[in-house]
Parts: sequence; structure tokens; C-alpha cells
Amino acid sequence: MRRVFWLGVGIATGVALTRKAQSAVRQASPSGIAANLGEAMRELATAVGAFGADIRAGMAEREEELSEMVEQRSGVSPLARRALGASAPATRRPAHASDARARRANG
Repeated sequence: MRRVFWLGVGIATGVALTRKAQSAVRQASPSGIAANLGEAMRELATAVGAFGADIRAGMAEREEELSEMVEQRSGVSPLARRALGASAPATRRPAHASDARARRANG
């Protein structure tokens, strides 16, 4: 009875080790490496997408906070101002050397 038990343990161990070895060989093959790389790229893309979504949500939240602060301090709603078509006063840019060169080149 003991010999049959140990024979069964040996067979089970052999099967388990054979499957483990085949799995390692499959992963080391070019197709296995490509599959692992593809899975890693999918995970990275998912993580980047989630990060972008978090950033956009944070930006929207911060914009709402700033709009509320502007409305409280000035009494003017930035959203209402946008709806009316008003914009910030235009400021004149100083002329740069590249602008002067372009004017000289054009005559």
C-alpha cells in the first residue's frame, strides 16, 4: 500500500513539473514573449487612460472652484460672461526682434 501511495505521489509530481516546464518553454518562445509584451502594453494603455481621466476630472473640479471664487469676489459669473460673448480685454504684445526682421524682409 505504501508503494502505491509513493508511486501516485511521484506520478503527480512528474505531471506537475512537466506542465510547469512546458509553460516556461512557451513563455520563452518568441510568440510567448510577444503575448506578454502585448498584455503589458494593454495594461499600460489602460493605466494611461485612467490617469488622463483623473487629470480631466481634477481640472474640471478645479475650474468649478475657481469659477465659484471669481463669482463670490466679483459678483460676475464667468459662465454668464462667456455666454454673453464678452472676453478679457485684449493686450498689445510688444514687438519682438523676429517681428522687426520679418517687416524688413518684406520691404
